[in-house]
Amino acid sequence: MQKGYARELYMQYKGLLFKLAYQLTGSVSDAEDVVQDVFLKVYDVPPERLAEPKAYLCKMVANRCRDLNKSARKKREEYFGEWLPEPLLSSDEDLSEAVARDDLLSYAMLVLLERLSPTERVVFVLREALGFEYREIAELIDKSEVNCRKLFSRASAKLGREDDKSVSTEAANPEWAYSFMDALKQGSMDRMLALLDPDAVLVADGGGKASAAVKPIRTGELVARFLLATLARFVSDEGHSSMEVRRLNGQYGILFRSSEGVHTVGMLHVEDGAIRNLYVVRNPDKLAHVGD
Repeated sequence: MQKGYARELYMQYKGLLFKLAYQLTGSVSDAEDVVQDVFLKVYDVPPERLAEPKAYLCKMVANRCRDLNKSARKKREEYFGEWLPEPLLSSDEDLSEAVARDDLLSYAMLVLLERLSPTERVVFVLREALGFEYREIAELIDKSEVNCRKLFSRASAKLGREDDKSVSTEAANPEWAYSFMDALKQGSMDRMLALLDPDAVLVADGGGKASAAVKPIRTGELVARFLLATLARFVSDEGHSSMEVRRLNGQYGILFRSSEGVHTVGMLHVEDGAIRNLYVVRNPDKLAHVGD
């Protein structure tokens, strides 16, 4: 293949392929590696096989990610504590446009996708996030259209959603993030409880490399007590630590920053007018892409 045509394909499809790979793996670094590997292989693909480049490239990415997810399952079984997806800093123009088109699933949905098999995840992301038709998905994964519909139905059931109920990917109102941050700064139990659902759950990921709750913390009261007893100390000394609201994964999260860089990311999942889930990522390996 001519280098000029390969470069043209890269410029046209790199955004789509990255969004697909990221949502299939939950890892920014893995998604970047997958896209790079795919385009390196494209150089050796005869032009006649690229009559429909979008479909061909998406198929290459989906297959690579399925292989990665199969091997990742064992690693995650051995992972220390809870495993959470790598936060994605969505400040650039491409990602903002992606959110506007609703082709990025919410962070909370990425967490739930871990319940799916690799093939179910491919079908769900292609259909729900990227809006592929079942006919297109069937061609990409070499299964029948009927089988793809069944896979999507099975995936939806595992996620606790009905087939015909679309997943909401609308960016969360930034007021929630600012209100949460202010309550944490003030150390106000009353304000925290007013924001949290009574059945709120906090999940933290330290990966054995940073201190974090090993198991989920349940109920709004216990979550509030944990936050005020631990996370509040990150901003006790403004000269060494601070908090800021940033757009992550198409919604608003909170970055905890020290003089050495970002050490914690907090993501909020709001349902029915209250914070239902909190996701706290502290594993430094997962924060490299949000440390600008």
